[in-house]
Amino acid sequence: MIAFKDILDQYQPEEILHKIKSITSRDVEQALASPNRSIWDFLALISPAAAPYLEEMAVKSRSLSLQRFGNNMQLFAPLYLSNECQNICTYCGFSLDNKVRRKTLSDAEILKEVEVLKSMGFDHVLLVTGEANKTVGLAYLKNAIKLIKPHFANVSMEVQPLDQEEYEALIPEGLHSVLVYQETYHRDTYKIHHPKGKKSNFDYRLETPDRLGKAGIHKVGLGALIGLEDWRVDSFFTALHLQYLEKKYWKTKYAISFPRLRPFSGGQEPKVVMTDRELVQLICAYRLLDPDVELSLSTRETEHFRNHVLKLGITSMSAGSKTNPGGYAVEPQSLEQFEISDERSPEAIASLLVKNGYQPVWKDWDQALQYAE
Repeated sequence: MIAFKDILDQYQPEEILHKIKSITSRDVEQALASPNRSIWDFLALISPAAAPYLEEMAVKSRSLSLQRFGNNMQLFAPLYLSNECQNICTYCGFSLDNKVRRKTLSDAEILKEVEVLKSMGFDHVLLVTGEANKTVGLAYLKNAIKLIKPHFANVSMEVQPLDQEEYEALIPEGLHSVLVYQETYHRDTYKIHHPKGKKSNFDYRLETPDRLGKAGIHKVGLGALIGLEDWRVDSFFTALHLQYLEKKYWKTKYAISFPRLRPFSGGQEPKVVMTDRELVQLICAYRLLDPDVELSLSTRETEHFRNHVLKLGITSMSAGSKTNPGGYAVEPQSLEQFEISDERSPEAIASLLVKNGYQPVWKDWDQALQYAE
């Protein structure tokens, strides 16, 4: 099967943007009526021409989500292990050129954070670090997962991309899923925002989901950082990537996240601002394209927005998040990677879900199901 890099190179961002602008209301109506939607139907559904059809999209998205996922909402929390990083990224508070005090949690500090998260009710944790291979490389990650796994049903990870054999070494320790955002699929824009460090290698990052699929990971999370480029173009390429992976690594599950650029220490203004209404449109378009994909919304988004969008296709939410190493117990005032918007407690989020007819699910997946499939 052709590599995704070669598929991506067949498309020019400018041409995709032109196609998006040329979408008509008839194209949108055909996409809505289609029983099996294509990537081009998705393009129609994220176009400006689809804006008047948002209510119909939302109704269909909610119906599909209930059919596939029921009234369940997964809850998880990020656990930041380190803010050390060897990359320069223009949009990140952990960037190498951002002169802040660096912090990497020790074993004892990790367990203190674990204790707090468990007291909140979480059974699914997302481990996050900066990209500093010498400090938080394979050995550190392997040790951290060994420490954490006995306390959680699910351990996910969002760290620097690793080689296939490194993922293969972490999976037996309890690694359940990996999130890896391409940030932007526009090569020239990617270079501008990643001028230094291993992350500047566009192709190595692009091929990370392939290495994960070959390693046999349970789930891969994808996404583009909304604001670096035109969100519609990057979302088209993310959906294209998703379809490629689902076809090639069909045993793996997939999730899509919607990180909108948030303020941080150093500042990076979005090139293109996405409105709340447009984010709803994108969420619904993904659900209409792929009824099985998991859709995740973080505390980057406001309390008001999360209250109103949870019924429209979202299947997992973070709650009570801290985006700094030691933020729950060890060192609450250390540098955040970005500012969060929804600061409600996990208990408050769970109560909100129950009031809206949802069942809060504190873990992602039960290991026993591995043997039932």
